[in-house]
Amino acid sequence: MTQTRTTKLERGRGALGPALELVHTGRAPTRAVLTSELGVTRATAGAVAAELEALGLITVDSRPTASAGSQGRPSHRLFVAERGPVVLAAQIHADGFRVALVGLGGRIVATSAGCGTIPADPVHVLADVVAAGSDLLRETGRRCLGAGLAVPSAVAEPDGEALNPLHLAWPSGAPVRALFLRSLAEAGIPGVTEQIGFSGNDVNLMALAEHRHGAGRGARDLLCVASGHRGVGGALVLDGRLHSGSSGLALEVGHLTVNPEGAPCHCGSRGCLDVEADPLAFLGAAGREPGPEVSLLQQAADLLRDEYADPGVRAAADLLIDRLGLGIAGLVNILNPDRIVLGGLHRALLEADPERLRAVVADRSLWARGGGVPILPCSLDHNSLVGAAELAWQPVLDDPLVVLDR
Repeated sequence: MTQTRTTKLERGRGALGPALELVHTGRAPTRAVLTSELGVTRATAGAVAAELEALGLITVDSRPTASAGSQGRPSHRLFVAERGPVVLAAQIHADGFRVALVGLGGRIVATSAGCGTIPADPVHVLADVVAAGSDLLRETGRRCLGAGLAVPSAVAEPDGEALNPLHLAWPSGAPVRALFLRSLAEAGIPGVTEQIGFSGNDVNLMALAEHRHGAGRGARDLLCVASGHRGVGGALVLDGRLHSGSSGLALEVGHLTVNPEGAPCHCGSRGCLDVEADPLAFLGAAGREPGPEVSLLQQAADLLRDEYADPGVRAAADLLIDRLGLGIAGLVNILNPDRIVLGGLHRALLEADPERLRAVVADRSLWARGGGVPILPCSLDHNSLVGAAELAWQPVLDDPLVVLDR
């Protein structure tokens, strides 16, 4: 740490952002831990916590308490503010959308969903998304500081275009970020401006949320693989930062070939994870015809949970686990992560037969070292929504004083 940075921290104000992020991610549950993590004096840490509390972002216990089993001095506990501001988060998927208000700490305050076919023009669904978010804000009376959007497509940076959204009817290159910002502006949501609307790929945002608040917390190099309503996605968090590549298109793991003679993929290849290990593939392998009542993901998860004892369902699960394990082993060989988290249908497959998946990964990875990488289920509900919220919270984490200007 440079002398300039040290001086800023000692003044306190330069430590507001780092301090808020520590409380936000649960890494500073007490003022004593905050003092240690920031490398400042107790007085400075107390002043920083007091200022964040004055901004309405955190609360500080009025009386210090000792942790269970602790022999040190009791310390004031720190919490994100229960009635603090929120951000609007939205996720669009092949079967509809979901919106939520998300507070600091990844806490979902309120949520609602819309189901049905996504129209070919993204303008219409984005208008519905923002209208649903506006209703939640009106019903809860919460202060809104930003908005984030998760979409089932690679999102090119810096313009926020959805490139080839395979499971939606949108045109390739749809300017989803610009359209989202326009919908927000037209809705006139207090506190949301064109400068604080963000968008990203849904699995990238899932990984970000799990790394900060869920099963990936504490991992240095976190690999996330997930199958949501359709297709398969992947993401990588390196040293605490989402790795998106030179233009936002990294980790398109859905197009790894795991069955060269397999089903044709939307990308033009054959046997990709995208069509060999998603909910539609599972239902087909189990000999079940998908219905219109609920999402494909829900149908696949229900079948796995309720009829796993059926030999046909068990065989279909084994087939998808083997294909998924082959893909993960290849990623382990290339990326050498220290933890893997699985979401959507892949989470359910892992929970159905964890040893089979780990054995496939170990068998196919270099020197069998992949067998030692922890493979865990994602632990957050609606983690892509929480990740979209993380995009919107980031400017506040960078400089909490911006809340004073909104």
